Amino acid sequence: MSETGGEGWGQSGNPTSVFAYESHQGPEEGGMKNEGEVRKGEEEGQGKEDDEDYDSPPERQIVVGICSMMKKSKSKPMTQIMERLCKFEYITVVIFPEEVILNEPVDKWPLCDCLVSFHSKGFPLDKAVEYANLRNPLLINDLNMQYYIQDRREVYRILQEEGIDLPRYAVLTRDPDRPEECNLVEGEDHVEVNGEVFPKPFVEKPVCAEDHNVYIYYPTSAGGGSQRLFRKIGSRSSVYSPESCVRKTGSYIYEEFMPTDGTDVKVYTVGPDYAHAEARKSPALDGKVERDSEGKEIRYPVMLTAMEKLVARKVCLAFKQTVCGFDLLRANGHSFVCDVNGFSFVKNSMKYYDDCAKVLGNMVMRELAPQFHIPWSIPMEAEDIPIVPTTSGTMMELRCVIAIIRHGDRTPKQKMKMEVRHPLFFELFEKYGGYKSGKLKLKKPKQLQEVLDIARLLLAELGQHTDCEIEEKKGKLEQLKTVLEMYGHFSGINRKVQLTYLPNGQPKASSEEEEGPKEGPSLLLVLKWGGELTPAGRVQAEELGRAFRCMYPGGQGDYAGFPGCGLLRLHSTYRHDLKIYASDEGRVQMTAAAFAKGLLALEGELTPILVQMVKSANMNGMLDSDSESLTDCQQRVKARLHEIMQKDQDFTEADYQKLAPTGSPSLVNSMKIIGNPVRTCDQVYALIQRLTSQIRKRLEDPKSADLQLYHSETLELMLQRWSKLERDFRNKSGRYDISKIPDIYDCVKYDTQHNATLGLEDTLELFRLSRALADIVIPQEYGINKPEKMDIAQAYCLPLMKKIQLDLQRTHEDEAVNKLHPLYSRGVMSPGRHVRTRLYFTSESHVHSLLSIFRYGGLLDEVKDQQWKQAMDYLSAVSELNYMTQIVIMLYEDNNKDPGSEERFHVELHFSPGVKSCEDEENVPLGFGFRPASAENQEKQTNQGSLEDLSQDEPDRALPLSELISIRRSPMIRNRKTGSMEVLDQGHVRQTADRFEGCSMVPSIYPLETLHNSLSLKQVDEFLNAVCEDSSDAHAKTMKGRYSSHGRYLVLSRSNMPSLHTTDLIHVLFVLSHAITIDVLPFQQVSSSNVCPARAAPVNCKCCYCEVETSRSNDVSATSW
Repeated sequence: MSETGGEGWGQSGNPTSVFAYESHQGPEEGGMKNEGEVRKGEEEGQGKEDDEDYDSPPERQIVVGICSMMKKSKSKPMTQIMERLCKFEYITVVIFPEEVILNEPVDKWPLCDCLVSFHSKGFPLDKAVEYANLRNPLLINDLNMQYYIQDRREVYRILQEEGIDLPRYAVLTRDPDRPEECNLVEGEDHVEVNGEVFPKPFVEKPVCAEDHNVYIYYPTSAGGGSQRLFRKIGSRSSVYSPESCVRKTGSYIYEEFMPTDGTDVKVYTVGPDYAHAEARKSPALDGKVERDSEGKEIRYPVMLTAMEKLVARKVCLAFKQTVCGFDLLRANGHSFVCDVNGFSFVKNSMKYYDDCAKVLGNMVMRELAPQFHIPWSIPMEAEDIPIVPTTSGTMMELRCVIAIIRHGDRTPKQKMKMEVRHPLFFELFEKYGGYKSGKLKLKKPKQLQEVLDIARLLLAELGQHTDCEIEEKKGKLEQLKTVLEMYGHFSGINRKVQLTYLPNGQPKASSEEEEGPKEGPSLLLVLKWGGELTPAGRVQAEELGRAFRCMYPGGQGDYAGFPGCGLLRLHSTYRHDLKIYASDEGRVQMTAAAFAKGLLALEGELTPILVQMVKSANMNGMLDSDSESLTDCQQRVKARLHEIMQKDQDFTEADYQKLAPTGSPSLVNSMKIIGNPVRTCDQVYALIQRLTSQIRKRLEDPKSADLQLYHSETLELMLQRWSKLERDFRNKSGRYDISKIPDIYDCVKYDTQHNATLGLEDTLELFRLSRALADIVIPQEYGINKPEKMDIAQAYCLPLMKKIQLDLQRTHEDEAVNKLHPLYSRGVMSPGRHVRTRLYFTSESHVHSLLSIFRYGGLLDEVKDQQWKQAMDYLSAVSELNYMTQIVIMLYEDNNKDPGSEERFHVELHFSPGVKSCEDEENVPLGFGFRPASAENQEKQTNQGSLEDLSQDEPDRALPLSELISIRRSPMIRNRKTGSMEVLDQGHVRQTADRFEGCSMVPSIYPLETLHNSLSLKQVDEFLNAVCEDSSDAHAKTMKGRYSSHGRYLVLSRSNMPSLHTTDLIHVLFVLSHAITIDVLPFQQVSSSNVCPARAAPVNCKCCYCEVETSRSNDVSATSW
């Protein structure tokens, strides 16, 4: 199939007749050129003198009739195409007047040899069918099939019969008289239609294709609500609604939501061998229609894959519509048809108008010319060859941007543990399958409601019968009830309950319990709440997303207001391959969505952006970490850390060697501030007591009764979190729980920044001391010496490192990526160019671990490389990896270098410690800038802040090699002032504190600092390979006892591994595939009793997140991880 139209014009390039309609003279005329006028014109043409400048028209013209509503007949696309069609020497076009179509019988309609007729609102399709039966013209689009196109049920049936991929769907047909009698069961986060379950997000479409009110329903874990799509009204095509319940009247198709990264592809066929495709921003993303300076919706033609061209051919033939539009969804490496629109033209594409007229004209001539004895043949044309310009000189092309980013500002994380034994908790544990793995996580509103109901019931029984056999402590139950009743509604983003089965009960009583351990099984209930992204965190993420555009060529300057430069231009022209990943924590997901909103200049709520742009929840450990299961190394490190921090004496030289063997200046400085760790903890404890006392006094003051703190917190809730820290920090023996130090610092940092208006005394001193303690405890929990840091970091980051390595290696895009069609790319100087961006949003643990790998994994030798030594000195001076910390890797390509040369690909490594703290000292470490200047380019630094001349479309390219470390300034201003997000916007500092509710200010974010800017891709690849191999070897030893084996075969089954994690499986396969024969059976086919491991064939595992190839005698296809 050709996408560009391989057929030519008629033998004469000049039109033989004027386009058939003229300006209205009255309602009767309608601008029509009827068949009699055509014949008269032909007779007059015969009387012309032979010596005139034009050829005489033939005796017989082929009349093409246009039968549609006038709005369609006189539309710009129709006009443009028909004018071009008239250039065929033997074709005349006649427009059927709308009044004739609506009011005259069909035997009064104009005559034609070929009919272009299609349904739209108000069009009498029955009369068109009657006319076709009467006159029997050549039909461009079959009329009877247009009845089916008006019913989405019929459209899906036909597509299914043709073997065309569709989203999974079910049809709900309601009787209008009895709408309640239907096979629909609605749950909190799913619907069941005719026995088919559709978890949210899902799509609800009216069965009538003329009804464009399509709704998308979002899960509660993403914020709930729905996006309501409609026919474009002005610059809007959808709107977000908080309503989460499906419609209760009418018939609908329910289908699985396909994650398309915010892009829809519309395909337009002209016959089975031609298809034009355009991509546009999905109307479900933020509902804003992107328009150009002339008010037209912005769309860009994209390349179709071979499979998609075959789908276009099938759609065209199945529906018998020569001119046909349909919608494609590209998701998960496949293309799905979700709608067939029938007769549709492309708007505002001269190339398409040319191609469409050629294809239609040649089709008409091929079918009808022999009947009328018209001599005609299709001229051959050279095939269109896409020409893609390359960069020249020493210019290097940006190919890939990888960023690992910590989430934004959050509320303090809080946790409560209690041992429960009541039968109701065991029933709940069994109901949701807790016994399968011994652990259960409850996040859904329905599940949390059940926990709340149990807590209320037990408290009610305790209130009525003080001697009842309820072992759960009343205080714990009351706290459980209070937390679950917060906010007035449930959301999986805000709270979760974890239950763990303890066969013999808790081994020992907690510090708060007086009774000894009881016999028999119990459940450990862990309630977690807080930790949600604050309004300030959303602003931080969104503003950082805007600033991030500056890193792309052409993006420095007014990145926020000019959509034609840098990243926005790349993205809007579909030359930007963007994927955003996030862990399953709500704060991380919402940070990713807010960042995407700023990065891509989106509008509206975060929920639609989250669902469509952010890939989450199933990352198989790549960005998630199970904080409840620490590695052996991490447990040893924590025990040693606690031992050192419990000494009631000033730190000795030996303590400095034990606690800070790397000599990190930030650690040494914190140890000097602390002096005696126990005395410092005494001070912190006393300050917490003073703080809780002040809050209690405020609560007793009537003026404080209705006081609202930041993010809708109350004084009671504030007192609860500080009182809990006061209880937990020091136990009855007077020993301090060092693991609570991060929580104390977390809370005081939050209140210092967001609740400073309360005027609580000594909070700054508490902040200073707890920060000094946290600056030791937090980073050293990830390892004290270098081997420990690497061991723990590899345990956290192996899947992520393998994915980063894969991202860097994949410099050539596959067909699944949207590709801009070069022939339609007017104003785009590099249509073939793509930039791959991969953004990974995660928590503190992964950021600490990944940074440790770069610092201690042996990437470069500090002794031999001065730039790396400076970078390591800078990182050692950074005390905290705060919210929005970034590790950025940028890959460039020099197209003038040999493909096999190490100089072909160039890697840069950048870092920012994230948000500035409330009380940053003046001596905060600063690096050497973003791509710092070399000596020979100092003079080019003088005009860094000036805006580029954006009036012309310059080639999208990076800096010359000689300037790779010279002229770009960080997207963040280097200003120590807090209280504003200091992002460049038209050369000014922009205040953003008034953009969200609450009394908080939004701290600024540290600029990116370049750690190294002259690494080769080979160098980085070898480094990642070595680190991953070391990590895999260590991991294999750790897990050796967790898997059973039969001789030389490894048998993996659910029976002997109830909590088998996909990541573990990948690790085992990766490490052992070359050492032993590994056989894998699908889990549902494996049991402990009847497995014959020799039935499966060996697995060749290339790497994590690549393909695991399986080959078996029965029908099992390749499995993709």
